[in-house]
Amino acid sequence: MVNSSSLDRRSLLRLGTGAVAAAGLAAVADIGFARPAAAYGWSGNLGQGSSGSAVAELQIRVAGWAADSASQTYVAVDGSFGPGTAAAVRRFQAAYGLSADGVAGPQTFGVLNSLEKSDGSTAHFNWSEFTSHDGSGFGGGNVGSGEVQENVRRTMYKLEALRKKAGDRAITVNSGFRSTSYNAQVGGASNSMHTYGVAADIAVSGLSTLSVYRIAETCGFSGLETYTVSWQHVDSRIEHSNYGSGFWWWQDGVA
Repeated sequence: MVNSSSLDRRSLLRLGTGAVAAAGLAAVADIGFARPAAAYGWSGNLGQGSSGSAVAELQIRVAGWAADSASQTYVAVDGSFGPGTAAAVRRFQAAYGLSADGVAGPQTFGVLNSLEKSDGSTAHFNWSEFTSHDGSGFGGGNVGSGEVQENVRRTMYKLEALRKKAGDRAITVNSGFRSTSYNAQVGGASNSMHTYGVAADIAVSGLSTLSVYRIAETCGFSGLETYTVSWQHVDSRIEHSNYGSGFWWWQDGVA
């Protein structure tokens, strides 16, 4: 782990995050890129010891339930159902009024599928909220548009968890993906995590940035910009170390 206080703040504010990491898109040979999943076809109950692409999809969807309190931990998307995944499933189940046994079955799958839309986005977020403000959509970034969109999808599910924990308050996405040209226009570092689609600058209706920061500390976000500004930057850099930012960076520490 790198101590972020020893690094230049300006270079950190918009650093890019990890690549399709070992816990990422192609970490398991038979997983590959997850596709938009309208009413995902779960093949059967999933519990500790299960493995494969369905487990990887489950991990993506419960990633925002990584911890009960501030913790620098995350749910690895590796297709292997271990204790960390089970704990995240239990938190998800409890939050939605289900029996919190850590086993994903029909009821859990039903709630998970209620959080997706037919176009692959999530219940409370649209693709358009995350496209680059220069009109380039998901193109022109530091990785291909398909990889960007999958990274955005993963971010959406973490934000769904943050939204739930915030009392179902609406979240405004001020900045999601940025093309490299747009990122340069706004003064972002060339390796900004925004240019990979793994970051978002958000505001939550009725909550201070400090309150949002504190919730984000439980959602598996490994990059948190200071809460002293009017938005909260969140990103998942530690999961994508091949993008060049494989370290935890909570700028204000544990709030």
